[in-house]
Amino acid sequence: MSKESDAIDQVFKIHEEARKERTQSQKLDQIRVGTSRLTREEKTWADEEEAEIQDSPQELYHPIQRRDETRTGCLGGVLYAVFVFCVSIILACLGWMAASDMLALNKEGFTATVVLPESIFETEVVDVLDEDGNVTDHTTVKRADLDYLSNTLKQAGLIEYKWLFESYCRIAKADQKVRPGEYQLQSTYDYRALIQNMRPNAGSAVTVNVTLIEGMTMHEMFVLLERSGVASFEDLEEAAGTSRFNYSFIENPEDDGEADPLRLEGYLFPETYNFYANMQASSAINRLLEQFNSNLTDEVLSDIQNSGRSLRDLVTVASMIEKEAADDDERADIASVIYNRLNSDMFLGIDATILYVHPEHEGAPTAEMLKEKSPYNTRTVKGLPPTPICNPGLASLMAALSPNQTDYYYYALDMDTGRHRFFTNQEEFDSFVATQNY
Repeated sequence: MSKESDAIDQVFKIHEEARKERTQSQKLDQIRVGTSRLTREEKTWADEEEAEIQDSPQELYHPIQRRDETRTGCLGGVLYAVFVFCVSIILACLGWMAASDMLALNKEGFTATVVLPESIFETEVVDVLDEDGNVTDHTTVKRADLDYLSNTLKQAGLIEYKWLFESYCRIAKADQKVRPGEYQLQSTYDYRALIQNMRPNAGSAVTVNVTLIEGMTMHEMFVLLERSGVASFEDLEEAAGTSRFNYSFIENPEDDGEADPLRLEGYLFPETYNFYANMQASSAINRLLEQFNSNLTDEVLSDIQNSGRSLRDLVTVASMIEKEAADDDERADIASVIYNRLNSDMFLGIDATILYVHPEHEGAPTAEMLKEKSPYNTRTVKGLPPTPICNPGLASLMAALSPNQTDYYYYALDMDTGRHRFFTNQEEFDSFVATQNY
């Protein structure tokens, strides 16, 4: 017990000495503050204590403070390291998410249909620069609305981040590469593949087969093309009036001239076509004109030149044959009647011409229509109508180019056979018509 008591006494002694030191330190501080009121004994004691402190500067060192600063520094370093680690993880996650969207990684497979209408594209004239940056020429580019494009792809589930896709498009100039149309796109396409597959010549472009029948007018063709999803009627009509086509038989509009869609009537060749859905209207029209042009072989062009008639007159005659003929066998005879009447300065009297300006009318023309003072009324105006009245097929074009040589001036439909009967004089014609119930 004596050893334990000695140890306890030693602890208390140490504690008491520390207390005295704190008391003396506090007293010394008080004396330093109020030195003007010290007694001689207090001043002597304070000087002795101050000298003792200067002789032993280690008394001022406090290990506890050093340990606090060390712990604070270590903790700050740990917190900074944790912060950097967390930021790195967040950036890595964002980078992975962006890369996954851009490269189409780990996406569920599906097919989405995307439509880019003509209305989201704008035409712009830009400078062409040489290697030194000098302007050498100007060119026209067509740009898509990037906001519409990114919205459409996001709604279809093909991209996740609009801002990232639009940034890519600006770098890759994708707004100049995509084209109007309807496309079937795979969810596994990355950004680059999406852009490449939004062009008409890409395998993802949706196509439709449309059959344009001989004898259809331009108006009827445009209505059918719109219903088939090729292009809108308004876009087709505008392109017919204002677009420039590189064919000698088409009269292109003047820059400041009035648009005339009827300049194409008769040259839109009837055929079965495979169009891209929602394609550019002028491109769809060009397909029809190109097909017409393909029939103008060197031999045909030579025959046209030898006929002494213009291609436009031949197409106009062919359009009337197309509307009048019941079958291929009588086309050349109808052509002979038209030319015989033109050569004799007679009225053509073909009722199909007046019906051209009444597209909504069905059946035979009314008595009022036949009295109209219209350039398309061949009962009141001599010569050919101002334009073809439909788009003829190849058989009618060949009949107009190579008519039969006859003395026929009249023809009338035989209701029993469904074919036409031909006559050389009006008396025979009137007698036959009297037997028919038209």
